[in-house]
Amino acid sequence: MPNLPNPSAVWLRRLAITLAIVALFIVLRLTTFAPDPISVRVVKVERGLVESTVTNSKAGTLKSRLRSRISPEIGGRVVEILHREGSLVNQGEVLIRLESTKLAAQLELAKSTVELSDAKHHEACLTRDHALRELKRSRKLAQENILSEDVLDRLQVSYESSEALCLAAGAEQRKARATQQSAESDLAKVEIRAPFTGVVAEVATELGEWVTPSPPLLVSPPVVDLIDTRSLYVSAPMDEVDSGRIRLEQPAKITIDSRRDETFSGVVVRIAPYVLDAEAQNRTVEVEIEFDPPEQSLGMLPGTSADAELILETRPDSLRIPTSALIEGKRVLVFNDGRLEDRAIETGLRNWDFTEIRKGLAEGELIVSSLDRKEVKANVRAEIETDERTGRAP
Repeated sequence: MPNLPNPSAVWLRRLAITLAIVALFIVLRLTTFAPDPISVRVVKVERGLVESTVTNSKAGTLKSRLRSRISPEIGGRVVEILHREGSLVNQGEVLIRLESTKLAAQLELAKSTVELSDAKHHEACLTRDHALRELKRSRKLAQENILSEDVLDRLQVSYESSEALCLAAGAEQRKARATQQSAESDLAKVEIRAPFTGVVAEVATELGEWVTPSPPLLVSPPVVDLIDTRSLYVSAPMDEVDSGRIRLEQPAKITIDSRRDETFSGVVVRIAPYVLDAEAQNRTVEVEIEFDPPEQSLGMLPGTSADAELILETRPDSLRIPTSALIEGKRVLVFNDGRLEDRAIETGLRNWDFTEIRKGLAEGELIVSSLDRKEVKANVRAEIETDERTGRAP
């Protein structure tokens, strides 16, 4: 009777073959058929400054403390435009000149009237002085009974009449001079001058056009818009829940939409004494931040969108990572021996740029900063992305 194979040995042999096949499949999956590692950008956990900040809940605005929308004080035809948009002008410089022929003629007439009134006043006062001298001599003669009382009375009346004429001529003289001053003032109004040093933002008229002043209680379009670009500040709406942590002279960081790669230092100079409740679900407190020093704002355009970070607390030597590397605010992906590891962390102070790490990471570890791709996740093979120009990890 032939020897039959031992069932146990057969089963073990088949199990060994199966395990060998599975092992080979795993090895091939992890080597030959393994997916290529994904490229990721990493940053090193390091020590540095971390700040706790509050930011505006809606977009802030760059404004100027001095902005004048100038209208003429009198109506007239534009005969000269001395400065156009973008011109830097000094205080008192003429911006626009109106036609002045009629007003100049009125001023010359007023000057002539003043000269005539001066002459009449002088003549009347000379007559009064002569009458006074005659009256004084007559009084002496009357005391010696050489001159009658009747003649003395006539001389007294003559003096008082001439004195009244002198006073009237003086009043006419003052009236003529006031008329001259009024004519000079009206003539000066044909020149629209800069009330302060600034930049011409807009000129809303052209040569030959007729411009008029604003009627009482009404606002007409301005002729010139002048802005002082040296007195810029940021008006930023802060959430009402942060109002208790905001104070005057608080340091701040300012970013301007048109200059996104730059950050400017500032200081809080005003906190509104009330909450804006126009939007019930988004109540805000208006805060004004000035540039410190003011020269930082040179070249910026009023009306530009701006953001402000008010610095509440600082820690100069904290373990930190970029805030953008956080996942849901409490996890990070750690680059560890070619694989990505999901790790929970405990955070402290934070702002837009950096977050303080209290637990979960050690100085020098590498964490993933490129989280904007769905394939970047835990437990996948990865390699550090290199800079094409230098061949090194950024």
